[in-house]
Amino acid sequence: MIKLSAKSITQLMKILIFGSGGREHALAWKIAQSPLVDEVYSAPGNPGMDKIGPCFELDPTDLKAVQELALQLMPDLIIIGPEAPLAAGASDALRARGFDVFAPSQAAAKLETSKGFAKDLMEKYGVPTAAYGRFDDLTKALEFLETMEAPYVIKADGLAAGKGVVIAENLEDAENTVEEMMTGKFGDASSEIVIEEFMEGEEASVFVMTDGEGAIYLPVAQDHKRVGDGDTGPNTGGMGAYAPAPVVDARTMELVQTTIVEPMLSGMAEDGMPYQGVLYVGIMVTEQGPKVVEFNARFGDPECQVLMAGLPGDIVPALLVCATGGLAGSHAGLCEMMGLSDFRPGAVVVMAANGYPGTAEKGTVINGVDKADAIDGVTVFHAGTDINEQKELVAAGGRVLGVTATDADLKVAISKAYEAVELIDWPGGFCRTDIGYRVTR
Repeated sequence: MIKLSAKSITQLMKILIFGSGGREHALAWKIAQSPLVDEVYSAPGNPGMDKIGPCFELDPTDLKAVQELALQLMPDLIIIGPEAPLAAGASDALRARGFDVFAPSQAAAKLETSKGFAKDLMEKYGVPTAAYGRFDDLTKALEFLETMEAPYVIKADGLAAGKGVVIAENLEDAENTVEEMMTGKFGDASSEIVIEEFMEGEEASVFVMTDGEGAIYLPVAQDHKRVGDGDTGPNTGGMGAYAPAPVVDARTMELVQTTIVEPMLSGMAEDGMPYQGVLYVGIMVTEQGPKVVEFNARFGDPECQVLMAGLPGDIVPALLVCATGGLAGSHAGLCEMMGLSDFRPGAVVVMAANGYPGTAEKGTVINGVDKADAIDGVTVFHAGTDINEQKELVAAGGRVLGVTATDADLKVAISKAYEAVELIDWPGGFCRTDIGYRVTR
């Protein structure tokens, strides 16, 4: 595999991305701009990614198929976008075959795949987070609720597609939620749950690219989890985001680094599960300082769309160094290559299929994406699309498009994203109309 030296990469690279969502489209789009890259492959990809490079139909959690494709293509770097392949052990299987992989190991990815595991590690390393209880017994969980005060935060321990967190406003709703989860609402993912104290404050998303030792901090973003305007309705995978988020000032960022990220990275390395890839730190900015809401083992979706659109430089060298090691010694140069100091503010508005986050309508025809894409500074990332027999673009998932815009002024970028949304003719979809309200109100 190619190794990045201090001097140069000596040949053009082939990069393989596993995933099919808006996050993966944004990564493919950004990586394809690198002068170091000759070919970008995606598996399974989507119609947007297919315009960038060849897509291969497979299930990224099928370890045999993943390895076979990698051996067929022999990429110089592999990027695993979503969490499910990480939980299945795809990164370990590929590394065992000799590939350089930008993604954490299965053991390190438990930070996302088991909320209880993550909470236990935070407690062990002294990382600030909400007080909690971890349960696989319904009776004990209900008894614990009696010791808490409303509102109650109840989380499925495992992966639940961004929908496994419920904030119950009263004890009756909390008890009903606990019973629903532990009796199969999210299958095995909620056979064990975590109950947390409610934290007052404002949430933000911090993304750290790391080789397990050094760290590159990307601009802080804010996601909008609730389905409806004014942060109403059920949680979703994310209805929009913007960056940079002014809620995290320099002092808060310093605390994130010294009290959260550094203890986690050093502790995990000492415990034999060094973390490589991107670490998503969901924080609550409280009066006592930043506290961890959750960790994810990959780029956020839709935050990734904003981050990739706003970076003016080349992200490929940083991806490669995080996969192969040596970040501490090349940190300044990599940040300069990425153009971190010249990050362009941006916002993404997610267009979702009617019915989301419940049963989303599929197969509805989408027109006008090219018109929206033609606006200066706008890129429409595909998150859940397909092409039907009539060669029309159609909805194939819950979150379908990520309409992303950048500008020197964040408020203008938000306005530009909504201008693009208006050009998309899709009666079968909807979006929130208040993405970025914290900076526009």
